[in-house]
Amino acid sequence: MISETQSRPARDIRLLVFDWDGTLMDSIATIVACTQAALADLGLEPPPEEKVRRVIGMGLRETIEELWPECDAQSLDRIRESYRRHWQETFRDKPILYPGVEAMLRGLGEAGYLLAVATGKSRRGLDHAIAQTNLEGVFHATRTVDEAPSKPHPKMLLDILEDLGAGADEALVIGDTTYDLGMAMNAGARAVGILSGTHTREDLEGAGAAACLAVVTDVPAWLAG
Repeated sequence: MISETQSRPARDIRLLVFDWDGTLMDSIATIVACTQAALADLGLEPPPEEKVRRVIGMGLRETIEELWPECDAQSLDRIRESYRRHWQETFRDKPILYPGVEAMLRGLGEAGYLLAVATGKSRRGLDHAIAQTNLEGVFHATRTVDEAPSKPHPKMLLDILEDLGAGADEALVIGDTTYDLGMAMNAGARAVGILSGTHTREDLEGAGAAACLAVVTDVPAWLAG
């Protein structure tokens, strides 16, 4: 069911808060491959690919805890270190932006929208990805799991709202997972779901999406419509 908050007209929106992996960047398969490589390196049996895909979007620690709830602190640290090493050495430069994303973001900025990112990536990882994709200076604020609790906790979004002087009723979260939508709901903001990532239309609609769009580059038309 769409709440009164979610049903407000898009013309009230002035801040767009994007997720990164699976929303702006085509990185889901790469994250799965890195997870599998990290576990194999430690002699561990990886969970099914679909299970890994379902938890992408949270922070790395929270992802490991979700996949292996019985994991002790020492094993958790070993898995995190193995993942980070494989990502830095092999996988970090493989993902690319979805087609049309750079032009879309620059167009939205020129149209007067405030643009932000809230992501389960690390600060180091996000800064590298922004530099890699030539998007320096595009975003007015960014938050990572290094600075706030993992989604669906609202802290990332609340910090962005405070930084930019915007109200929750002026913000739209754009993401491919129920974690993104949960963050929005927990902060009193609206959200749209993007179907290019890991969660289904049914997942996203059930989490309160005001709309579900095939790809993120459909956002300008939705805002205008």
